[in-house]
Amino acid sequence: MKIRFYNARIMKLDTADKSCPIIKGELHTDNSKISYIGAEKKDGGFDREIDCKGNLLMPGFKNAHTHSAMTFLRSYADDLPLQEWLFNQVFPREDKLTPDDVYSLSKLAIMEYLTSGITANFDMYFFAEFIAAASKDTGFRTVLCGSVSGGAEKIQRVKDEYERYNKYDELISYQLGFHAEYTTSVDLMKEIATLAQTLKAPVYTHNSETEKEVLECKERHGKTPTALFEELGLLEYGGGGFHCVYMDDNDLDIFKRHGLWAVTNPGSNTKLASGIAPIWEMQKKGINLAIGTDGSASNNCLDMFREMFLVTGLQKLREKDAAVCDALPVLYMAAKGGALAMGLNDSDCLAEGKNADLIMIDLSQPNMQPLNSIGKNIVYSGSKSNVKMTMVNGKILYEDGQFFIGENAEDIYRKANEIADRLR
Repeated sequence: MKIRFYNARIMKLDTADKSCPIIKGELHTDNSKISYIGAEKKDGGFDREIDCKGNLLMPGFKNAHTHSAMTFLRSYADDLPLQEWLFNQVFPREDKLTPDDVYSLSKLAIMEYLTSGITANFDMYFFAEFIAAASKDTGFRTVLCGSVSGGAEKIQRVKDEYERYNKYDELISYQLGFHAEYTTSVDLMKEIATLAQTLKAPVYTHNSETEKEVLECKERHGKTPTALFEELGLLEYGGGGFHCVYMDDNDLDIFKRHGLWAVTNPGSNTKLASGIAPIWEMQKKGINLAIGTDGSASNNCLDMFREMFLVTGLQKLREKDAAVCDALPVLYMAAKGGALAMGLNDSDCLAEGKNADLIMIDLSQPNMQPLNSIGKNIVYSGSKSNVKMTMVNGKILYEDGQFFIGENAEDIYRKANEIADRLR
């Protein structure tokens, strides 16, 4: 399908310039790819022509850390201490999930991603095949992150998943990963390190989310999780950590040295009182940064607008300086940064030949006016209500409040409530 978007403002993000410049013109898509960006150009032969009416086209946001199927636990076990929430409420109910549950619950999350202008997610959860199927069936782009824990015998599962899901579908890819240091044996981490070096592949994991996690790792190994991962050879080909709240200077130096990605999850870390990641320190060191929502059991919403505001707002509080953590680099983190962290190098920006993963931001609403700085409006005053359209791989999946994902929204809601009722 060929689509022409005209009379548009366009934020391409096609350079390393984090000032997020905007041009005026039009953009064409041809099936899954962007075929043209520039001044007015009527080639004809379009299947659809969309007058953007001065609204903004930009790359979709990338949710660089999430557990999609945790939608069944949204607002179920809130306002509890972290350990009680996790061990007494979350884990026992996750043990009862079926593959079909994960399929349906992932679709619900995908709907929410689309309303938030998210065009891809980095999903770490159980039953990878059913996560992949939900994404393929809805037309959404998903990068699966390895989620193994336990002993060295699990390495075969990692190998099988890497091989299977990097050939599964154009919308699906897979990156090596494991759950966390505190749930994974040293032997399994060594096996993953060897595999990563063989494949020349990056590795991702939860890292230094809580103070307790870091202290207990030091008791076990005499070093922080980040230092342990480097010692074991897990970081030779890059990768990154999710959360990265309790990081010392050596940890930050390791991240910089290996070109790692720190994926911050401020909504979840705030709600669970885990702490505030040192994003400003990371920015000053030039560490690669991206943003994720985490799962909706701990957030509870999958909303990139709220995450962007929290990234910059919490840094200002942490540093006691309103000038730190400018909004525009945060917008860059949410879109291009997330794509590069997830290995989606063909979906990172708007350029001819890139994947047509883009969104339209409605600028004709009160919270976007006046247009003093469109980028800062998005971070500081933007909301999901400003997402007019979300396109993935050249297909419009969400437009003006309507979903085009191959299944009726009410059916997805009904299934999610049935699952939640059963597990509750």
